[in-house]
Amino acid sequence: MVTAYEAISIAADLCLLLIKVFYYTIESTYRLIVPIEEKSVAGEIVLITGAGHGIGRELAYKYASLGAIVVCWDLNAQSNQETVNEIMKLGATTAYAYQCDVSDREEVVKVSNRVKSEVGHPTILINNAGIMPCQKFLDYSPETIKKIMDINVLAHFWILQEFLPIMIKNNYGHVVALCSIAGMVGLKNLVPYCASKFAVRGLMESLNDELSSAENIQKNNIKFTTIYPYMVDTGLCKKPHMRFPSLMSLVPPRDAAAVILTAQRRNYRDATIPRYWNSVNCVLRVFPEKAVIAIKDFLNSGVEADS
Repeated sequence: MVTAYEAISIAADLCLLLIKVFYYTIESTYRLIVPIEEKSVAGEIVLITGAGHGIGRELAYKYASLGAIVVCWDLNAQSNQETVNEIMKLGATTAYAYQCDVSDREEVVKVSNRVKSEVGHPTILINNAGIMPCQKFLDYSPETIKKIMDINVLAHFWILQEFLPIMIKNNYGHVVALCSIAGMVGLKNLVPYCASKFAVRGLMESLNDELSSAENIQKNNIKFTTIYPYMVDTGLCKKPHMRFPSLMSLVPPRDAAAVILTAQRRNYRDATIPRYWNSVNCVLRVFPEKAVIAIKDFLNSGVEADS
């Protein structure tokens, strides 16, 4: 039975909650009109996986142009070095290239130690590397499914285990994870990929919650940003299809990188590319399941199986 004291305490907490909800709603509405000022990244050590091409390469260029020290990781040593060479031509900052198979935990540990020794501890970590084979579910081989999970999910764990401890010790840092719209909505021909991106979404949300409530961090200054791109023109989408290409066309990697950079510099917790997809997803979730399926069928956007 609830005592009078407990009832008063619950009522007080409820009033405080309503005040907080009202305040945060007003604050969020205000920030739609007056965005948060973008923080400087000059002098930050930014580690980017998958920096040899696509979004990763464009991110490396943009961070370098803003004065950050860029650490590029990629399995392809040649393309990764090309990214660094282009950065060095700018003469704006310093960049480093490291070949690394992020799916191999032992290699991640080895290369991470080199980075810590030769460059320093990254203060901004961008887990961008990923693969997206597109097939009917029963056509995936066990090896392909494992590879998708190793690169798209487990690599995040191995890299975070190497660099997050020093961020926690210093109470300073920013982790950015490339998820996908496929981490919000299940799509045909992408079952393992969707599963991997839903996992990334859960990883980032739960890790953010864990650190934000940690007793030993009085004021959490470690930020987490999860990015949900629609199909980006990086070559991963080999056979995209869309009924309304003028509204749902492939996003250029440079445009995607610009959104990611802004989201990180403004400490956004989540950002979709294009930006309107987050609102679209929230609205769709209000409708009944059959209505959502009808809307998805009407839009008819997705990818065909590779083979």
